[in-house]
Amino acid sequence: MISIKNIKKAFNQVNVLNGINLDVTKGESMVVIGGSGTGKSVLLKVILGLIQPDSGEIFLEGQSLSRIGREQFLERFGMLFQGGALFDSLNVWQNISFRLIRGNGRINAKEAREIAEQKLQRVGLKPEISELFPSELSGGMQKRVGLARAIASNPEIIFFDEPTTGLDPIMAGVINELIREIVVEMGVTAITITHDMASARAIGDKIAMIHNGIIQWNGQITDLEKSNDPYLIQFLNGSSNGPIKLTS
Repeated sequence: MISIKNIKKAFNQVNVLNGINLDVTKGESMVVIGGSGTGKSVLLKVILGLIQPDSGEIFLEGQSLSRIGREQFLERFGMLFQGGALFDSLNVWQNISFRLIRGNGRINAKEAREIAEQKLQRVGLKPEISELFPSELSGGMQKRVGLARAIASNPEIIFFDEPTTGLDPIMAGVINELIREIVVEMGVTAITITHDMASARAIGDKIAMIHNGIIQWNGQITDLEKSNDPYLIQFLNGSSNGPIKLTS
């Protein structure tokens, strides 16, 4: 579904991505892990077109994004942002249906609200909260509203950026379970960026670890504990001893 070929990116002569190669199969849930500052979020922004790579190419179903255009690609994806990224001035149903009302296939407000309330129920929230504003919601509720917005247009591809950041362990578990259910139920292709191994194990079919701007390890979730890769072992154990050195 998505092929990332030799993507490189540097900022102020500091190399962040040094030749990323990664394939994500249709219907697969890929989780990209790695320490802070390893380039996970930069990679996601490159895929979305928010940052232009210095070299390399990204393909969607075998076609280069440079040829099919970003707009055509973006129409097919949904996104759950790290901080929720809800619009403060819009209530819950307006946040969820923002794309439906303002996008290319615009629908009227009545239809949009009905879809928003259906998606709210899918993420375990009552339709009665439709009129509330983000400031009136808990962190866990905001995250679930963000998830409802991500699936509102029934996308083929969904990106999850640190989906459990800032949540307590119980709510993080709820979000992980919801994401896994939705990915399987909708048959979407998913890419998740996280450093939380509990999320990675709950959400992913495959894991790719970034270190020094390359894919250090890539494999099935079931092969994590079998790996002899010293970088992956150190990351999984959270150890200060190993080949990964802390930088100031």
